[in-house]
Amino acid sequence: ASPFTFRKLAGCTLFITGASRGIGKAIALKAAKDGANIVIAAKTAEPHPTLPGTIYTAAAEIEAAGGKALPCIVNVREEQQIIKAVEKAVKTFGGIDILVNNASAISLTGTLETETKKVNLMMDVNVRGTYLTSKTCLPYLRKSRNPHILNLSPPMNLNPMWFKNHCAYTISKYGMSMCVLGMAEEFRGEVAVNALWPKTAIHTAAMDMLGGSGIEKQCRKTDILADAAYCILTKPKSFTGNFIIDEVLLREEGVKDFDVYAIAPGKKKIFKMRKEKKLSGSQHEGPDGAKVNTAKPLSPVAETFRLIQGAMSEEYVRTTQGVFQFELSGDDAGTWYIDLKTKGGSAGFGKPPVTADVVMSMSSADFVKMFTGKLKPTLAFMSGKLRIKGNMTLAIKLEKMLTQLNSKL
Repeated sequence: ASPFTFRKLAGCTLFITGASRGIGKAIALKAAKDGANIVIAAKTAEPHPTLPGTIYTAAAEIEAAGGKALPCIVNVREEQQIIKAVEKAVKTFGGIDILVNNASAISLTGTLETETKKVNLMMDVNVRGTYLTSKTCLPYLRKSRNPHILNLSPPMNLNPMWFKNHCAYTISKYGMSMCVLGMAEEFRGEVAVNALWPKTAIHTAAMDMLGGSGIEKQCRKTDILADAAYCILTKPKSFTGNFIIDEVLLREEGVKDFDVYAIAPGKKKIFKMRKEKKLSGSQHEGPDGAKVNTAKPLSPVAETFRLIQGAMSEEYVRTTQGVFQFELSGDDAGTWYIDLKTKGGSAGFGKPPVTADVVMSMSSADFVKMFTGKLKPTLAFMSGKLRIKGNMTLAIKLEKMLTQLNSKL
């Protein structure tokens, strides 16, 4: 039985930042099915050249789903725009019951590669915007029967690996999480304040921009966060100060089938190793006509590069135009390369025939996991298992090629 069978949010007013698309809109639509009032507090009033949706198209979807919508042009960097939207929401719907701080800016870049304007954007939107929107809504939330603030931010883990590859971004998202810590205690008994974060990558327009075409096959739908948010927002206000992972909560709520949330449900790992059968040399026939191995099996890394070499095509070379060098550590340490710039392409042991555009460093075990679909490159990079130097755009192209390879090998 689904835990989402009652119209628990009917008549409630939700103020959701960044609700014109992605996760914010998914949460809005989930609440709209209950008959909730949704304040769409987002920047996009005119169609974006590359991103889908505006506050007005989102409003139409919310109304069609059964809710009432109030589209408001809000850049959370501008305090007066927040105040104006909150006042309009209270005038229209009589109050505010729930605030979802979803609006966020992202740049997964190192300290020296992150422009100051990007640092300012992430701090202004993620930390300052969350703080100011919460501050503006709190006087009205305190008047609600079961008020909630929900921040889309991660549990705080001070392991340096979460900082070293994108220090500014992590600081900004942890700033949102620190708002949860402080406000949950400050308003305990009055307003519930919690954080929600996905266990796996979620497919949004932002993820498309970061990972490129094909990244969606490695992601889950926004529905999983919408369902998890619904569970949180329908709990009593005594449920506060929690850092929640979507899948963990939904399992506790009785959800068992998570394949329904996958963009590519039931996708099998096509790119598998054949540990016993693959040879590093040729075969010959024994006295009884049976095939006999004359050489030892290839190492997992060597076998991976053998498969990559066999899948090379002019199309990959034409669309990628990059040379990748891999510095591997661990049990199968060494330097390897993939040349997708020279005619026909090539892959193998040693340094590439021409200067590499991208140098990737990781353990040999993680390399094999990445190329066999068991470790997503984006997550490997974000967690510090993969270090990248050079052209980041080409690194993203390689991730796209991996998705295509998995369909052929």
